[in-house]
Amino acid sequence: MPESRESFVSFGEQGAQLTYGSYLRLPQLLDAQHLESDPPAHDELLFITIHQVYELWFKQLLHEVEAARDAMVVGPAGGRLWWAQHLLARVHVIERLLVSQVDVLETMTPQDFLEFRQRLAPASGFQSVQFRELEFLSGAQDPAYVERFRGLTADERTRLERRLSEPTLWDAFLGVLRGHGLAAGSEEEVADSVRTAARDRSAFPEVWALAEALLQHDELAAAWRARHVVMVERMIGAKSGTGGSSGASYLRSRVPLQYYPLLWELRSTL
Repeated sequence: MPESRESFVSFGEQGAQLTYGSYLRLPQLLDAQHLESDPPAHDELLFITIHQVYELWFKQLLHEVEAARDAMVVGPAGGRLWWAQHLLARVHVIERLLVSQVDVLETMTPQDFLEFRQRLAPASGFQSVQFRELEFLSGAQDPAYVERFRGLTADERTRLERRLSEPTLWDAFLGVLRGHGLAAGSEEEVADSVRTAARDRSAFPEVWALAEALLQHDELAAAWRARHVVMVERMIGAKSGTGGSSGASYLRSRVPLQYYPLLWELRSTL
């Protein structure tokens, strides 16, 4: 007997209340771009949209990096290192997208930006809590940031302090070394262990793959910082930042930051 039409489940045709717009909260999402300029500056919408999209990607990166860190933790049943590698590969793709997204922002000319820039003060990209969470979680934990920034909400301060107290990606990687019988006490021991994995990749394939994945994460974060500072210099030159920082010179001081300097130094001794 042929199956009746009523037995088929057809998306969107059964009177369900969930829709594309309600699932994605589109009314709220598309109502989150409010211009400060009056009269409205044409490019302010682009500026807001780009930065909101950055924050959405930062949220996703935190989700992936935290899960990758946890997957590297070796428990009674062992770590899920294949999953950590998979998630870090996703992180790399997103980070490349963040770098390329600067191209969209650069379609705005300095003159267009100056139409509304003065309305942004004292707001500043320095105040991106999610970006700082990502740095902390990656391994660049800087308690001084929490003290320097006076505009933190109680929730934001709690989030940053939690990131400062919890294990980083690097801490998890050291656990992977120990789980493979490699020493990870001092920096010298860690360097020797990673060098051992590099020279015998058949014996330590997961260790080496994760070391490379962390280095790629570090490299792409540096690429974003470098691309960002060039864009800022092109847009406002040597002007101070809207938040009161020194602007491009502060951003340039952050370019040399390395999450995993030991992995970079290893290149000289392989």
